[in-house]
Amino acid sequence: MITKDSIENLKSHLDVVDVISQFIELKKTGANFKACCPFHGEDTPSFVVSPAKQIYHCFGCGVGGDSIKFVMEYEKLSYPESLEKLASMYNVSLEHDTNYKKQDTTLITKINQYYQKLLVHNKEASQYLSSRGISNSSIEKFEIGYASNSNDTINFLKSNFLNLADAKEFGIIDSGENGLYARFINRITFPIYTITGNIVGFGGRIITGHNAKYINSPQTKLFNKSRLLYGYHLAKDSIYKNKSVIVTEGYLDVVMLHQAGFTNSVATLGTALTNEHLPLLKRGEPKIILAYDGDSAGLNAAYKASLLLSHSNFLGGVVIFKDGYDPADMVVNDKIDQLNEMLLNPIPFIPYTIDFIIKKYDIEDPLQKQQALKESNDYLQTLSPILQEEYATLIARKLNLNNNLVQVKHFDTQKSSNVNLSSLDIAELNIIRTLYEDDTLLYMVQDNIVKDMFQTHKQELEILLDEDNKDKLVWLSLHEQLKTYTQDELKRQLVLLSIPYYNKQLQQITQDKDIDFRRRTQIIRALKDKLRDLKSGKLVNIQN
Repeated sequence: MITKDSIENLKSHLDVVDVISQFIELKKTGANFKACCPFHGEDTPSFVVSPAKQIYHCFGCGVGGDSIKFVMEYEKLSYPESLEKLASMYNVSLEHDTNYKKQDTTLITKINQYYQKLLVHNKEASQYLSSRGISNSSIEKFEIGYASNSNDTINFLKSNFLNLADAKEFGIIDSGENGLYARFINRITFPIYTITGNIVGFGGRIITGHNAKYINSPQTKLFNKSRLLYGYHLAKDSIYKNKSVIVTEGYLDVVMLHQAGFTNSVATLGTALTNEHLPLLKRGEPKIILAYDGDSAGLNAAYKASLLLSHSNFLGGVVIFKDGYDPADMVVNDKIDQLNEMLLNPIPFIPYTIDFIIKKYDIEDPLQKQQALKESNDYLQTLSPILQEEYATLIARKLNLNNNLVQVKHFDTQKSSNVNLSSLDIAELNIIRTLYEDDTLLYMVQDNIVKDMFQTHKQELEILLDEDNKDKLVWLSLHEQLKTYTQDELKRQLVLLSIPYYNKQLQQITQDKDIDFRRRTQIIRALKDKLRDLKSGKLVNIQN
C-alpha cells in the first residue's frame, strides 16, 4: 500500500486548476475557473474550480472533490491507480509499505521495442500484416512487432545485460531440457497493457505452420488473462465517451475495428469472458456489444458471455458474424456501413441466451421439447422477478406452449443451482468452475485426475467433461461463494486433491494380500513416487 506520508507529499505538489486543465479547457471567471461539466452534457458552464479551496464542484449534476477525485472520475481509475497516474504526471515518487514491491517493467518494455524493430526488417511478417489490411499507422498505434528465433531473443537479453531471471518472471523466456528458450518464436507480437498503460505481456500470432495459431504470455505476477482486455488502454476514452464497448475474440479484430473508426473495441485474451473481467467492463457503465464469429466456438462463447452479462444486469447484446466473416474481414472488404448497422442492432443478451438454449433441441420431439423447457426455466429463474415475467412469454412462444407451463419464480442467486449449500465442497466446485470458465485448462485434469478424487462432486465433473451437457453448470459462474482459480492456484488445488486419493490407494494395496508380493512391491514403490512428487508440488500422470 502507498504510505500516508507519501500521499500527503503528492497532494502538496498538486494544484487543482493545473490538474483539471490537462483534461478539459478551463476559463477564468473572477477568483475561480469555469467549464462545461465533463460528467454530464451541458451548454452553459456550471462546473467551477476553486484554486483557493483546491476543489471542483458542478452545480448542474452535483459532482465534486479534489484533484485525485477528479482523475478517478474522469479516467475511471481506482484510488491507487489515480495516485500512480498523478505521481507520474508530476514526477513525484510514491513510497509503499515495506512488504510492497513494485514490478519494474523496463525489461519487457525493451523487449517490446526490440520486437517492433525486428518487424521493420522482416519482409514475411510485414507482408502478412499488409495482406490482412493492417496499415502502418495501426502497426505503430498498437506497437505490433515480430519475434524471430529463440536465439535472437536470448542474445538480445544478454547483449543488453538484461536479467534473465526477470525475463523468465515476465514469461519472455523459459528453461527446458536443452537450456533457455524464448516463448515467442516466428510470431507477430501484440503487446498487452493494463488500463493504466503498463505493458505486462504479449499475444503472438504464428506466420508459419504450427498447431497453436495464437499463444499468450503465461500467467505471471502482472499478467492474468482473465482480468485483462486487449486494447483497453487505447479504447477507454472512446468507451467512456460513447458509453459502449465492443468485445471481440481476437487481436486483429481489435486492430482493424480501431482502424475503421470503432475505437471502443477490445478483445478477450484467448479465453472466455469471466467474472474477473466484469469490474473492468463496468468502468464507465457502458453497453457491452459482443462481436463474435458465427462458428460453433463463437456461438458457444457468446452464449456463455450472455449468461454471465445478463445475470449481472449489463445492457447490450450479441452480434454474430456469419459466412466465415469476422469483424476484421468486414473492414478489409470495405463493409463498414454494414458493420456499423450490425453493431447498432445487437440481439439483447436474454433473448440470445433463450434462443441458444432452445436451438439445442429438436422441439418437434416431445421429450426434447420438455428438456428445452426445463433448461429455459432454469435460466429464467436466475433473473430478477420483472425480467422473468417479461421473458416467460418469449419462451412460451418459441416452444409453442401455454404461458402457464413456463415457471416464473424468483430464486436467490446463491440457491439458483437447487443445491443444498451445506452439501457443497467449495474447493471441489472452485476447481470445476475454473475449468468450466476456461476449458483450455482441461488438459491438467484429463491426464492427472480421476473422478474418484472428487468426494462430493463427481457428477459435476462428469457433466463438465461432457461437451454436450456442460452448459448445465452455468450456475457455478453465478454462485457468489465460489471463485475462479488462476492456473497456479488450480495446479495447487489439484495436487491437494490427489494426495488423499493416492494415500488411500497405498493403504489398500499394502493390506491386499491377494496380489503377488513382487507386483505389490512395484505398485507400492510407484505410489510412493507419486506421493513424493505431489508433496513437492508436481502433478502426476494417472497412467504412470
